Amino acid sequence: MRVLAIESSTDVLSVAAGGDGPVAGRAERAWQTHSARALPLVDEVLGELGWTLTDVDGIAFGAGPGSFTGVRIACGVAQGLALGIGKPVVPVGTLEALAEEAHAAHRATRVAACLDARMHEVYFAAFERVGASWHAVAAPAVLKPSEVAFPPGRWFGAGDGFAVDPALAASAALEAVDAALVPTARAVLRLGRARLARGEGVAAELALPLYVRHRVALTSAERAAGARL
Repeated sequence: MRVLAIESSTDVLSVAAGGDGPVAGRAERAWQTHSARALPLVDEVLGELGWTLTDVDGIAFGAGPGSFTGVRIACGVAQGLALGIGKPVVPVGTLEALAEEAHAAHRATRVAACLDARMHEVYFAAFERVGASWHAVAAPAVLKPSEVAFPPGRWFGAGDGFAVDPALAASAALEAVDAALVPTARAVLRLGRARLARGEGVAAELALPLYVRHRVALTSAERAAGARL
């Protein structure tokens, strides 16, 4: 099962492709250039494997939550490419991809995934690994750091949301924290391949981002004060 994956829900843009053999990947801190850099990175990873776009069986993308612009870019690129080749799309939640990255980096199996949501809030979810899959113990939500409630037990903290409030990272519920971890296309690829193999891909036009915050714009005063969504 050959899959192309795109993740751009944070400042880091990453693209990966792979099947049963080697995986090719690229990642760069793209800041505001995700839309300009996504397709060139797609070309690079496909070229490294000697594939063309028509060789892939599906396209996975980081569906959110995360940066509204970044999530929409990943979704739009995945939809556009999939429509052109008539292949399915697999949305993968970014907090679950963050948990997958924590497992790859630290072998963590109980992960509290937390990303900076700006406006003094965080995107938070908790996942427990069961076999090769993740079970959501706490569903993705946008919360103030003081509102985060860890499920019972000990958890590995992953993501830059733990840098938003020192008290959050110091929680007794956490056995360790890696605030430098981000969701990656490689993690999206691993999760997406398994879902595609189970027949969970959807038609490109049905692929949707996951928004847990429904406010998508700032007031003029908030923008002038430097606030960011």
